Amino acid sequence: MRRYVGRVGISCLQDSGTGSTGSGNGADKAGARFGSWGVETQYISPAIAPGDDFYRYVNQGWLDTAKIPAGFPLDGAFIELLLRTEKQVQHLVDEVVSHTAEPGSPAQQIADMHASYLDMERRNALGCSMLLPEVEAVLELKDHRQIARRMAMNGHMSLVSCHVDQDPGHPERYILTFAQSGLGLPGRDYYLKREKHYIGLRAAYEKYIEGVLQRAGIKGAGKKAAEILAFEKEVARRQWTPEQARDALKNYHPMPLTKLEAYAPGFDWKEFLVEAGYDEVDLVDVNTDKAIRKLAKLFSETPVDTLRAYLVFHYLNNHAELLSDEWVDAHFDMFKRRISGVREQRPLEVRVVEFLNATVGEQLGKLYVARYFPTEAKAEIDRLVKFVIEAFRERLAQVEWMDEDTRKAALVKLEAITTKIGYPDQWHDYSSIQVSRDDLVGNVRRQREWHRQDDRDKLGKPFRKWEWYMYPQKVNAYYSPTGAEIVFPAAILQAPFFDPKADPAVNFGSIGMVIGHELGHGFDDQGRRYDATGALRDWWGEESSRNFEIRTRRLVEQYNRYEPIPGLRMNGKLTLGENIGDLGGMTVAWVAYRKFVESEYHGKAPVIDGFTGDQRFFIGYAQLWRTLAADDYLRKITLTDPHSPGEFRVNGVVRNFAPWYEAFGVMPDHKLYLAQDERVAIW
Repeated sequence: MRRYVGRVGISCLQDSGTGSTGSGNGADKAGARFGSWGVETQYISPAIAPGDDFYRYVNQGWLDTAKIPAGFPLDGAFIELLLRTEKQVQHLVDEVVSHTAEPGSPAQQIADMHASYLDMERRNALGCSMLLPEVEAVLELKDHRQIARRMAMNGHMSLVSCHVDQDPGHPERYILTFAQSGLGLPGRDYYLKREKHYIGLRAAYEKYIEGVLQRAGIKGAGKKAAEILAFEKEVARRQWTPEQARDALKNYHPMPLTKLEAYAPGFDWKEFLVEAGYDEVDLVDVNTDKAIRKLAKLFSETPVDTLRAYLVFHYLNNHAELLSDEWVDAHFDMFKRRISGVREQRPLEVRVVEFLNATVGEQLGKLYVARYFPTEAKAEIDRLVKFVIEAFRERLAQVEWMDEDTRKAALVKLEAITTKIGYPDQWHDYSSIQVSRDDLVGNVRRQREWHRQDDRDKLGKPFRKWEWYMYPQKVNAYYSPTGAEIVFPAAILQAPFFDPKADPAVNFGSIGMVIGHELGHGFDDQGRRYDATGALRDWWGEESSRNFEIRTRRLVEQYNRYEPIPGLRMNGKLTLGENIGDLGGMTVAWVAYRKFVESEYHGKAPVIDGFTGDQRFFIGYAQLWRTLAADDYLRKITLTDPHSPGEFRVNGVVRNFAPWYEAFGVMPDHKLYLAQDERVAIW
């Protein structure tokens, strides 16, 4: 299990006595990107009491004027940074394509992948013709055995995903891992919910399936579309819920490969694994195990004709964004506009940057860090991380509900967490991948196959500690429980999440909180199950586990009451890990900030524009999560995403945190007020 979190930023820790996390005098009036000291104070609404709605107190002016950019279902600080990063990447691409490069070099691969994607004249002329030989081959499959083998092929959909991952029980090695799969819509609830909205989406999806089959010349497209949708409904009924699927203990089910056939009968595992290239492995990990048993049985009970149609549709759909305008537009209408609420397609010259990041992202990443991430930045952000780790260490030493043996083990785990910053120390060698200017679909296939072969090569070898799961220009960050590491790609280490010219309070409330959030994932409801080596095992004392679960149940109950849109309640169990990360991240960032104030300001930060340092800390945090989102997007993430919407990442956190009450004079008559015995404090 890996956990990822978005919305993070660049940190620069400059020497100033004990160190600086921004302008030593509170703010550099000339240079902060957001406002004069890191916050756009023009958007603060004095008409809203901070204690009634802190999120809107800080962000209402922005919410009133913001517009969702083309091609996105939302806007916010994260999107602003993403757009700026894309422009940086676009400049690099423009330089690369203007020169001739050596075959097999990163520059040649970038340039030719770029050219193949932009060649709409060729793409429109070809349509889906390059896919038809495989479509015809699928339509000739005779039995379930042949279907199972096809499901393992590059570009095809399967009821079971198959990939190589770190072994949670033995993190020093890799293991072949299976998990439930097989759906075209974002999650099982899209098939099972009976509300009018989801009934309409299913009808639209059926029409989309029919259109895909018709464009490929498949006869009886309408009947086949109905059969495919009905089949996917049955798949959805057998899948685990998102909250079940994030349970680390329930998901770890290692077994000898020889027992897989008997454990999940009905699916031809031998044919599937031969085609995938994994038929000689000894051990496998069956995630979502009970779902896979049910899916294997469903597979055996489903007519071959239905499975053929299912394979054909998904093979075409998996390539739709690489085909002609007709295919691209239909795919956008279904999956971006109808499901996520995106109003208009991004221009081709912008979409190509997204595509290059997805296909040659690491090759671009080497260029990106050379241009936009100076080597000294690594050391600077590393010092800030250590500052926050010290605060976390202090909190672990103080929590009253944890027994001493568990506390000692937790402190050992904290010390063992590795921090990776900016870019990997070692890069993959992609020079063997053939990239052609006139073969877009082939380029993507060969890129995917390289990664499949690379996965095969990992089995039987030690875990690659150098390998990253994100490229440097990715605006994101993650914590890996099995890797015992927190990772901050270069692109996320920029304003608005950290600005070296901004007020230190704002930096602690944003990047400091995010660092604390990532560390906190090591001690959330799932991350706590992994020890200092990254091994999945029970290392907590019974009393500490019981005390932890009492607190987390209360947090679940709080978030279950929140409604992103009227009538749609959040799933507190699904978002629990991220909510623990937010609350814990806020806490340790606050402790780190107060230690900074003691050392830099002798205990009293300057007042800026009428705001105390403590107030600026929380205002910076609230600005970080400002979000304007389409309702359809909010529906989607509420059903499928472990992160809470921005409003609740602010209000849901601060109302549990005593220093916020003190900073803004929040009283019992305020709407966000919680009595002390109702507040949740974990870390």
